[in-house]
Amino acid sequence: MKKGVLAVLSLVLSITMLAGCGGKNSGAENGSDAPKANFKVGMVTDAGTIDDKSFNQGTYEGIEKANKDFNMDYKYLKPAGTTEADYSKEIGNLYDAGFKFIVTPGFKFETAVFKAQDKYKDAKFVIIDGTPNAGDGAEPVVKENSVAIFFAEHEAGFLAGVASALHMKEGQAGFIGGMEIPPVQKFNWGFQQGVAYANENLGTKVEMKAENVVYQGSFDDVAAGGQLAAQMYDRGVKVIFAAAGGVGVGAINEAKTRVKAGNDVWVVGVDVDQYEDGVYADGKSAVLTSAVKKIDHAAYDMIKAESEGKFPGGQTLMFDAKNDGIGLPEENPNLSEDTIKQVDEVFAKIKAGDIKVAAEQGGLIK
Repeated sequence: MKKGVLAVLSLVLSITMLAGCGGKNSGAENGSDAPKANFKVGMVTDAGTIDDKSFNQGTYEGIEKANKDFNMDYKYLKPAGTTEADYSKEIGNLYDAGFKFIVTPGFKFETAVFKAQDKYKDAKFVIIDGTPNAGDGAEPVVKENSVAIFFAEHEAGFLAGVASALHMKEGQAGFIGGMEIPPVQKFNWGFQQGVAYANENLGTKVEMKAENVVYQGSFDDVAAGGQLAAQMYDRGVKVIFAAAGGVGVGAINEAKTRVKAGNDVWVVGVDVDQYEDGVYADGKSAVLTSAVKKIDHAAYDMIKAESEGKFPGGQTLMFDAKNDGIGLPEENPNLSEDTIKQVDEVFAKIKAGDIKVAAEQGGLIK
């Protein structure tokens, strides 16, 4: 994560994820009884679609939920590519159409939002998992009409590590990352700390060997993800945490294939609940659980703040355990009640500050 001063605002989050009806509808068309909002919300998608089961979908679901409560016009645009020029073009198209509250999901929007916050000074921008900057390692510049949002991936990874170790009791675990960038690294470091914590405090004996911690280098090579997972499973790994986008989908597919063949292996999803991605038969899934970043909450809360005249412009916000911004899915069919109970107890300790997960390589801070 780029260095800079983070003004962390703790938000109380209690919003339940709702899957909306989709599309580019206005609040009136969705039948909201709320007074019509005086601003229009636009979204530019990153690579993929609004049903990508990742950042695009989480962001859009948060917007749809906000529409039900605040009755604003909303719309998303999908750029032709993933360059700064592609993103900037669609930001401009939204602005020209009167959508002056614009939400962008992902770090690839950093330079586009950096320029847009000056070009469209009467608009407001939300960048999720990134911060406006000029590129090439430049310092963040979050102006008064922008807000940057990050997540405590290390805490989500920690919970997934504890859950995985408790479920397995013993054996080997692995990690497959996409690009070796800070959010993915934090998932890895948190997961390793969670496994170690369970070994030291909860009676498990799960090992993570260096050869079973791999960064593939991209987020879209599905075949490579399957190959890496196959190699790990062949080495005796029983559960793989895949924080890798499409590469992770490949790992999930490999786990499904092996489970259908009678092998006892698992995969852990990331960002959103990926249980459905791992379904192989009769509703059963090879996805043990997922390390969740509550992206929908981030989008919803910023729209709510704008509707109340409290948009936190100029700030960088952290969504973490203390404000329920990360966690495991609400439903975890593959985890036992006892495992869920113990994970909940660990989550409470993180939330209270009794356990402090390190956001860098190494052990727990406390």
